[in-house]
Amino acid sequence: MAITLVNPSGLPEIDAYRQVSIATGSKLISIAGQVAWDADGVTVGAGDLAAQVEQCYLNIGTALAEVGASFDDVAKLTVYVVDWTPDKMPLFLEGVTRAAAKLGVTPVPPATLLGVAALAVPDHLVELEATAIID
Repeated sequence: MAITLVNPSGLPEIDAYRQVSIATGSKLISIAGQVAWDADGVTVGAGDLAAQVEQCYLNIGTALAEVGASFDDVAKLTVYVVDWTPDKMPLFLEGVTRAAAKLGVTPVPPATLLGVAALAVPDHLVELEATAIID
C-alpha cells in the first residue's frame, strides 16, 4: 500500500481521520469533484444529504477503480457541503456508511470538510474530491 496514515504525538487524535498522510507510490491520481450524479447525469437524492453523500462516494469509487486504485490508496479526501452545520454529521456519516457497505470497503473519512454557500448545481448538497497514490 502506498499510503500510511499517522497521528503525530503533539497533535490531537481525531477518531474520524489522521493528521498526516504519507504517500510513497509513483502515480498521483487527482479525482475531480464528484457530485450526486448517476452515470446519466441525473441528480440522485435531491434534498437528501445522506443519499447524495452515498452517491458521491460511489462515484469516487468508480473513478478510482477505473484507474486501478481503491479507497486504500486515497491520500486526501476533501468534502464540500452546502450550508454545513455540525448537526448534519449523522446524515453525512450515514451516507458514508451506506456507500462503504455497497463498495465493500472501510469507510474513508474526509481529511477536510468545508461548509460552502452553494455548489454549481443548486440541487447538489455535497461534492467530494480525492487525491490517491498508487505504485
